[in-house]
Amino acid sequence: MKDTTKIKGATYNDDISGLLLDTSKQYTLQEIYFYEAKNITKAVLKYLSAKPDKKIATFTFEWFLQLHLEMFGDVWDWAGKLRQIELSIGVKAYLVSTELKKLVDDFAFWDEHKSFSVVEIASRLHHRAVQIHPFKNGNGRWSRMLANIYLKQNGLNPTKWNENLLSKENPHRDDYIQALKFADNGDYSKLIELQSNTI
Repeated sequence: MKDTTKIKGATYNDDISGLLLDTSKQYTLQEIYFYEAKNITKAVLKYLSAKPDKKIATFTFEWFLQLHLEMFGDVWDWAGKLRQIELSIGVKAYLVSTELKKLVDDFAFWDEHKSFSVVEIASRLHHRAVQIHPFKNGNGRWSRMLANIYLKQNGLNPTKWNENLLSKENPHRDDYIQALKFADNGDYSKLIELQSNTI
């Protein structure tokens, strides 16, 4: 793959090992994004076309992996599998499983005890999932999907600003990266503001 397009804040690299598309062809980065987007559309239809039942969106450890597989499994053989490699962001690879389990447990507590508003729980879930970066790729899109499914499950509209955040033209990309940095320091206000925005 020859496309050297870099997208600010994205952790995508040009490692195409595990690509399930026709490997006799050379794909540009944009073409791979297109196939990923087609795959993600299936998950969007399953989880966001109507209020998702807690039986299909269980927010368990296993379901977190399943959701990633549903979003990327047509394109990558590592979809739904915890990473074994170090990335430029995220916890150390050997901590991924432990940190993801902690997130599942924390989320279950927040949800059961209504520790925060629905939007803040979605924002905290989203941020922690990004911080962990459990998969080789697709972590941001998976994290945003988690948040949107939780919003929809609780009767709120999923956000729209986060669609196509990989596009340099998306006017919300810089705001999103800044909101994540604020959340890194314990200030969720900017992420909550974005998460409240359904346009």
